[in-house]
Amino acid sequence: MTSAALPEHPWLLPGALAEAVGRTRRTTRDWLVDGLCFLLSLGWVLLATADAVAADPEFATPLPQRWMVPADALVGVVCCGLVWARRRWPLGLAVATLPLTVFSMAAAVPLLIFYFTVVVHRRTAVALAITAGGLTTNFAFSYLRPDPHLSYWETTIWGALISLFVLAWGMFVRARRQLVVSLRERAERAEAEQQLRVTQARHLERTRIAREMHDVLAHRISLLSLHAGALEFRPDAAPQEVAKAAGVIRDNAHAALQDLRAVIGVLRAETPAEEEPERPQPTLGDLPALIEESRAAGVRVTVRDVVSAVERVPVAVGRSVYRIVQEGLTNARKHAAGAVVTVDVSGGPGDGLSVEIRNRWPVGGGTNPEIPGTGTGLVGIAERVSLAGGRLAYGRDESGDFRLAAWLPWPA
Repeated sequence: MTSAALPEHPWLLPGALAEAVGRTRRTTRDWLVDGLCFLLSLGWVLLATADAVAADPEFATPLPQRWMVPADALVGVVCCGLVWARRRWPLGLAVATLPLTVFSMAAAVPLLIFYFTVVVHRRTAVALAITAGGLTTNFAFSYLRPDPHLSYWETTIWGALISLFVLAWGMFVRARRQLVVSLRERAERAEAEQQLRVTQARHLERTRIAREMHDVLAHRISLLSLHAGALEFRPDAAPQEVAKAAGVIRDNAHAALQDLRAVIGVLRAETPAEEEPERPQPTLGDLPALIEESRAAGVRVTVRDVVSAVERVPVAVGRSVYRIVQEGLTNARKHAAGAVVTVDVSGGPGDGLSVEIRNRWPVGGGTNPEIPGTGTGLVGIAERVSLAGGRLAYGRDESGDFRLAAWLPWPA
């Protein structure tokens, strides 16, 4: 595991891993804080030593206790140097220097810094154990280093209050840092979930558009096949008819090519949104053009349209009706060439919109179509109708006709 893969906050990790993180991730802020702690500790050592010397200018202290002042100063200087290693071994330094709290006044500030580091970077149980040890040595310190202005118990109480204050401060800093990390992780998780939802929405939208384009391509290619077949079986047709059929083939081939480019553009995930191809959005108003296009291809289509308040038809419902009729006409050309196709559209607000495409079943059963298909057209229509809350039925009915019927809700 590299340092780049580790969390930025070692105080949230187990001891060994936190130490590893501390060894590899000392930021500029850490250097500044450690330098300030070192200068503060060194300043306290000098101040405490000078105060001890000033309190006994004539060396009136008994000889067995006189060694404490220089020894205390040396201990304080050593602890100042250990400040730079507190991030690497916070608990080890706190435990190793705990006996010094029995007598050392000069090392009080660096020892408090070690203690504060343990409270911030280690579990609460560990911090409380170090606190209990410090409160125990506090009784001995008040006896060995009595304050000339305070009684024994006053000195002991002040030492305990200072330890408890550092404990509360360290726990507050730890809790605040954990809260910040938690909020940051929550924000990052929310952002990641939002990006995932956007990606899923784009994927679903691309899939929906691709299905719609499948219907468009199937329709146009069926027209191409129909006219090409007419030219194949009527080589002696009049030049005007041949030219007309060739024009229809050319126009539909060009349109199919454009639609194919659109499909490829939609399915390319790397295509920027602003460069996506124009999406076809047919409505119920485009249905007459679809019928005329099929009639121009030689399909005999009979239409019965009794839709009331056409201008109020919801866009999604009108588009679904268009796709259903388009799929029905395409299937009729594939499997029942030459049969009369009846298209019936009816309904109104509150009653829903009904659409039915019916054609005679070919004599001798279904034909083997020259136009290859994917077999997913009716599956896509069924899914579209289901998502809209409607009903779909297709198959051979009692009269022997093939019937594709759907009902879509139309709120009043």
